[in-house]
Order: sequence, then C-alpha cells, then structure tokens
Amino acid sequence: MEHSQQKQVKKVSEAEALRKSEVVPQFSPIQSRIGGCFIPVSDLERSRSWYCLLLGIDEKQCPIYFDHMCVIPMQGADIMLDTMPRWGGEEPGGPPILRTPAFMLLTDDVEESFKHARSIGATLVTEIEQGQWFVLKDPDGNKLMVNRG
Repeated sequence: MEHSQQKQVKKVSEAEALRKSEVVPQFSPIQSRIGGCFIPVSDLERSRSWYCLLLGIDEKQCPIYFDHMCVIPMQGADIMLDTMPRWGGEEPGGPPILRTPAFMLLTDDVEESFKHARSIGATLVTEIEQGQWFVLKDPDGNKLMVNRG
C-alpha cells in the first residue's frame, strides 16, 4: 500500500474511532453560540459601504474600531469586517479571502435578493440553485451564500 493510501486509511480509522467512542459530554466554558463572523477585507471603508448597501444598513450604525475592524450589526451573530493586520493583512495582496462561503445570509425572497445583489453590482458566482440559494462575491472576492430562510 502506498504512503498516501496508508494516511487516508489512518484518517478514516481515526474518524470511525471517534464516532464509535463513548465520549461523555463534559462542561465547557466555551458557549455553543457564535458572537461574530470575521470577513477579511483589504479596504475597510469600501467594504463597509458595500455590505451596508447589500444589507440595507445605515453606515452610521457600523463604526470602525482600532483602525482595522468594522462591526455590521445583524440579527444573531454580527459580521466583523477586518483588515486582519495580525493575520496577513499587511502582506502584499492583503489577508486571505474566503474562497468558500463560511456562513449564509438569510432571505424570505431569494429571487428579489438575487435581483438586489445584481443591482448593486455584486459579482454573482451562481444563479439561484434549487430555488433556495445563490453565491456572490464581495469586492475582495470573499464568497457569501444567500439562502431562503
């Protein structure tokens, strides 16, 4: 058996062992809820304007903190736009982008949301799929999913 095949078999075996183990849930000081979702951006002002336009939020409700982060208030977990100075934001090209959607934005009307995204000049990655969702890119190329809620 080749080395890569051995590694794959080992990974599968470890995953199966974890599923079969009788792990008793323990207390954790970490809460099972999300406080915010970070999105890496290269231009904070531009990104704040774009996300506020996409979400219909007044920019005055979205202050900039510490010269590198902007909180977009949401129902549930907030969106945290961040130039990520500690995580690659000061490197040429800026911080790494989200190449796959890391979360989904909810809508009651996926068709109107698709039209709205198109009307503000969003880059649409997909059409409406299965009558439920679509993916778009923000100005930095981060992929976002919009899904019927």
